Amino acid sequence: MSESKQGRNSKKGSAKRTGEKPLVILYTDGACSGNPGPGGWGVLLMSGKRRKELSGGEQLTTNNRMEMKAVVEGLKALKIPCHVKIHSDSALIINAFNQGWIRNWQRNGWKKSDKKPVENRDLWEAIIEAGKPHTLEWIKVKGHSTDPYNNRVDELAVAASQKQQAASS
Repeated sequence: MSESKQGRNSKKGSAKRTGEKPLVILYTDGACSGNPGPGGWGVLLMSGKRRKELSGGEQLTTNNRMEMKAVVEGLKALKIPCHVKIHSDSALIINAFNQGWIRNWQRNGWKKSDKKPVENRDLWEAIIEAGKPHTLEWIKVKGHSTDPYNNRVDELAVAASQKQQAASS
């Protein structure tokens, strides 16, 4: 399994090229009111001059699930194989791929080093599946700081979480 796969772009000629694949910058974030509680996710896809925002939510979820769901939805939005630079403030997601945790979990039957089951296996597998056509780079960004793109996906995730919270009231 390759951790470095994933991304798509709606117009082949509109993206910068990395080898044969268009370059897509993907920012993701998740938010949750209560943990568990109503949650939301936000995505920003950028390729060349094109920009697309996505968001959604769930009634009863966790922050980690929303962080992961954002990655899944961002990758699923891509229409062709791309070189995707995924930016996330989730150390769990970035470390899982950059430090090889995913490979170890798979090799150990989706068990962590403490022999406990990996949480949110369904979403880890969804990320892997959505990433297959792509080349992925995982980039850690500081949350709630000066990165305007990360701040934007945070706004999208919080708004989606608030929408879920209002719907459950």
